[in-house]
Amino acid sequence: MGAGRDAETAGEGHLHGFGSRGYRTYVLNALLLIYILNFIDRALLAIVAPEMKPELGISDTGFGLLTGFGFALLYTLVGIPLAQFAETRNRVWIMTVCVALWSLMTALCGLSTEIVVGSLTIGAFWVLLACRVGVGIGEAGCTPPANSLIADYYPPSRRSTALGYYAMGVTLGGLLANLIGGPVTDAFGWRAAFFVVGLPGILVAVVFRLTVKEPPRGYSDPPGAVRKARPRFIDGMRELASKRSFWTMAIGATIASFCGYGISSFQSLFLNRSFGLTAGEAAVMVNAPVALASAIGTLATGWLAEKLARRHPNAIAWLPGVGLIISAPFYFVAFTTGNLTLALVCLCVGGAVKYGYLASQYTIGQGVVSAQVRAVSTAILLFLLNLLGYGLGPLFIGALSDLLFRLQAADLGAAGLARAACEGAGRVALSPAVQAVCEVAHPQSLERAMLLTAGLYVVAGFFFLITCRWLQKEMVAR
Repeated sequence: MGAGRDAETAGEGHLHGFGSRGYRTYVLNALLLIYILNFIDRALLAIVAPEMKPELGISDTGFGLLTGFGFALLYTLVGIPLAQFAETRNRVWIMTVCVALWSLMTALCGLSTEIVVGSLTIGAFWVLLACRVGVGIGEAGCTPPANSLIADYYPPSRRSTALGYYAMGVTLGGLLANLIGGPVTDAFGWRAAFFVVGLPGILVAVVFRLTVKEPPRGYSDPPGAVRKARPRFIDGMRELASKRSFWTMAIGATIASFCGYGISSFQSLFLNRSFGLTAGEAAVMVNAPVALASAIGTLATGWLAEKLARRHPNAIAWLPGVGLIISAPFYFVAFTTGNLTLALVCLCVGGAVKYGYLASQYTIGQGVVSAQVRAVSTAILLFLLNLLGYGLGPLFIGALSDLLFRLQAADLGAAGLARAACEGAGRVALSPAVQAVCEVAHPQSLERAMLLTAGLYVVAGFFFLITCRWLQKEMVAR
């Protein structure tokens, strides 16, 4: 696949981008595939939860730690150094190594079991947590270099659509994780699901390295753009310090990711507890349609913002802001209704209108900074999104759910009842009175925790709206 350009057209990168149109499309799809794998591997734990959680005896708080903070801590700590490395080193090689690493660690999650070393016994929970940390380290090297590559392959006029297309990896990854992981879990168990989704990523990493070329850094920037050969991290921070639109967008995106990661991590458990669905049924009947609707909404927002840009240049900020605010009442209905069809419809609509912020966060994050600090800008944004959003969102819902469960169980006359007693086969051994408490407190505590979290989407939307105040003054890429 040729990616070269004639010498006389090399100065027109800001008009056409790097390489031929067909090759750019191939590269964008390759990056999308990798981002899809990123979120398949990341989302799988939540999908297998109805089977895995009772087997390992994990509380909702422990599950929130496993799905969120345990993954996000190393992801964020490693992400910024990797992004800084990507500013001056080969981005294709960085992504190749990282894809192979996280794919291998995902497969190893399926081997998580109790380990005995002499007199020391390491529980399966801690082994699984260690594997999740490994997945986080690998995935830290995905999005910053990928965003930087897209910015060089596509001119400013086309980046909104390209980044919106790339951002679909979040929702398409969730879709495929459900369509693959759910049925595999029901048929062969949760451990097999990790092998099935993890191992193919190693082959993808090899093909990516062999077929994708590293473009000249800053190739698609406007003529006269100032570039530094070896930018420092402090340079990126100084530039970002003056960009108020970046920080208001980042606050809104962090709150939205806090809600979104928390809700998606516990969605299968919510469907299992409130409607009695198995892992596979929840994945195929509800989670997959919701992910598809969310993917369409993500792409549509980026496309619509680009179409409106001439008459409404701030559309990339206010469109997702409005969508986030609109999503809140749909989630309220989804988490309070006893009708599965109505819950499905509301989750689909809520996902479709809220996820437009994904296209916005990358477009604004890339657009308000110069070429030499794009990867660092993305890494700082991802530091906030993942440490505060992904790291704390699932943990918050899990801890709140356990707290509400204990309070509700006490009110119903079963003080001291452990949540683990309400899960799995052990539930049948409980007395009828305690089983009745489980029937109420077990699902309702999680429903209320998710409902309270979804209300924060309104706050996230507000921050995207106020981003419009400074966005046009601070935008570099136009």
